[in-house]
Amino acid sequence: MSKYLVVVESPTKARTIGKFLGKNYKVMSSMGHIRDLPKSKLGIDVENGFQPHYITIRGKGELLKELKKSAKSADKIFYAADPDREGEAIAWHLSQYLEGEQGDKPCRIEFNEITKEAIQGAVKKPRPINMDRVLAQQSRRILDRLVGYKLSPLLWKKVRKGLSAGRVQSVAVRLICERQQEIDGFKPEEYWTLDADFLYKKETFSAKLAKIDGKKAETAEGAAMEAIVADLEGAAYVVASVQKKERKKTPPAAFTTSGLQQEANQKLGFTAKRTMQLAQQLYEGISLGSGNVGLITYMRTDSVRVNANAQEEARAYIGEAYGAAYVPEQPPQYKAAGGHTQDAHEAIRPTSVLRTPQAAKEFLTQPQYKLYKLVWERFVASQMAAAKMMHTAYDIEAKQYLFRATGSIVTFPGYMKVYRVDVAENQLPDIGEGERLALAALRPEQHFTQPPPAYTEASLIKTLEKLGIGRPSTYVSIIETVVARGYVQRKEKTFRPTELGKVVNDLLLEHFPDVLNAEFTARMEDKLDHVEEGQISWSRVLEDFYGPFAESLRLAEETIGEVELSDEESEIVCEFCGRKMVFKMGRYGRFLACPGYPECRNVKSVDKDGNVEEKIVEESDVACEHCGRKMVVKKGRYGKFLACPGYPECKNIKSIDVEIGVDCNRCGAPLVKKRTKTGKVFFGCKNYPECTVNYWNTPVPELCSSCGHYLVKKTDKKKGEILVCENKECDARPRAEKGKRKKAEAEAENG
Repeated sequence: MSKYLVVVESPTKARTIGKFLGKNYKVMSSMGHIRDLPKSKLGIDVENGFQPHYITIRGKGELLKELKKSAKSADKIFYAADPDREGEAIAWHLSQYLEGEQGDKPCRIEFNEITKEAIQGAVKKPRPINMDRVLAQQSRRILDRLVGYKLSPLLWKKVRKGLSAGRVQSVAVRLICERQQEIDGFKPEEYWTLDADFLYKKETFSAKLAKIDGKKAETAEGAAMEAIVADLEGAAYVVASVQKKERKKTPPAAFTTSGLQQEANQKLGFTAKRTMQLAQQLYEGISLGSGNVGLITYMRTDSVRVNANAQEEARAYIGEAYGAAYVPEQPPQYKAAGGHTQDAHEAIRPTSVLRTPQAAKEFLTQPQYKLYKLVWERFVASQMAAAKMMHTAYDIEAKQYLFRATGSIVTFPGYMKVYRVDVAENQLPDIGEGERLALAALRPEQHFTQPPPAYTEASLIKTLEKLGIGRPSTYVSIIETVVARGYVQRKEKTFRPTELGKVVNDLLLEHFPDVLNAEFTARMEDKLDHVEEGQISWSRVLEDFYGPFAESLRLAEETIGEVELSDEESEIVCEFCGRKMVFKMGRYGRFLACPGYPECRNVKSVDKDGNVEEKIVEESDVACEHCGRKMVVKKGRYGKFLACPGYPECKNIKSIDVEIGVDCNRCGAPLVKKRTKTGKVFFGCKNYPECTVNYWNTPVPELCSSCGHYLVKKTDKKKGEILVCENKECDARPRAEKGKRKKAEAEAENG
């Protein structure tokens, strides 16, 4: 029996940690939070110091029984949730449920990376649960609940049922709405530039008109540019000055959370949500053949700090792999941008720089490999010597005009040997002062000023971070929430407010200016940081916020009339009646509907970005046995299936049989992959219903040596994937969970 119980929040993390601890330790997962505020009511006693009412999360009864049972038999319990506010709160809720009030009992273990050394070191240094950190998390949860559960009913009453508002998300919607207003109201202005091509010893290079009469060259009209070109006709061009300077280009720091999200979006095309999912997998542990190991350090951080051991390992690797010239004299030290850094954890880096992306590639999926490679290269580059570039500038005079030619070349790649950045190299010919140049051509060009760009995921996260809105753990939820609510949609990888988003933003901005004020929200984030640091009372923060908010809510109830919200029209034309379809909000999010309802009931589903999901993939050769039409391939919840195109008159559907290369041992027909009504995979005979042979586990074309039945693949907790006989009466077959198997087979039979 295990003497120590270690509780983490993730099954993957539990498996990885379990391999690093001895037989005296049992590692279990809580599957995230075990308690939360109730969904059916506010769950906060605003009249009694904002005390929260927590309940156990529905569906976790069996899990909690198992945890309680293991806790009773353990001599000591360690809580090893993630090293942040959320993790501290999970640890506190678990300790309350499993052991009751703990006081200053050292039971919390914390680590920044999931490696053998880090885990074994952490269990030797447990600490008490940090209640200031727990209260900071609780304060954020209560603030968000107060805003969400108080504002949402107002929106239901005044605008439309089903709407909701969020404390931080509403600020993000405001930023996107205001940027769209700038774009829509932008008036382009004309301006002209003039480039000159010069010939020097058979080499051609270009220069731009920079000054006229010693002032910046600004030409707004074509006629003025024509006059300049005419004035330059026959002019002499002389090199008035030559400037050559070598400059250093310092490497970027290792990634913070927002930096990783931005770079992965720009370089890999990953959304912030996808990036964090992959980073979580790399952090919690990947099987590298000999067992699971965490490949990167904790991925929710705003710090660029790196520990000394990691720096020394990186310096040794760089010297061996690239040479001594690429190792700086002293380990680089970086400062985080902005004034809202908590610096609780070090930057995101590989747990071992010796584990190169190429060495880990065979064990990773393609997306995991791409992200790991990005993290590894960025960290290694951050510890390398600066790149060196030679910059050259020529000032070329002609009458009262001054042209400037600039060029740069890399003289020493430094960190760019590993982490390439966009550097425009342009080598100019070697020219001395006073030399005359031959003009090859003058190239005037008309331009128009451009509106500010719409926010992308990368630029929105960068802006939120700069303004101090949200924290590393919240950027993903902010973006996903505003899209899911239908206030914002992604269009060509940029964010655009919907009509609904604009209406709700205007309403909240008028009546709740503080809630939508970026500076106010940033100050609130600072106050939560002060709660974590033990500098201010959590209840005081809530009191200061709730008083003015409740008054604004009362006034809004009295003054806001019913808002008429017209449906947002799309560019999609209804194929049945020719009307332009409109966006509607349903139980599962946005969808397109024909405005001709109820005469025309055409609807189309849309993806999370508001784009139409094309259901028909291709036409098949299978004829519908009910009406004779050729069936089409559609994509549903569980993958592709065949459907009659005559719907709704003909509702015939069929599963698409995928042969697995094994024949039925009863009738000889191919076995095919199928699904039950609940989506579970099983394998059955293609001749069903004439032949009812089916398997819950994947059959292989190999027979049992004892009874001649097929062997099937099963997953054993200790041995991994194994082959066992499918015949449950076979003596060679290990004892199975017969009750579960019979239930599964019955479900497959009825599916």
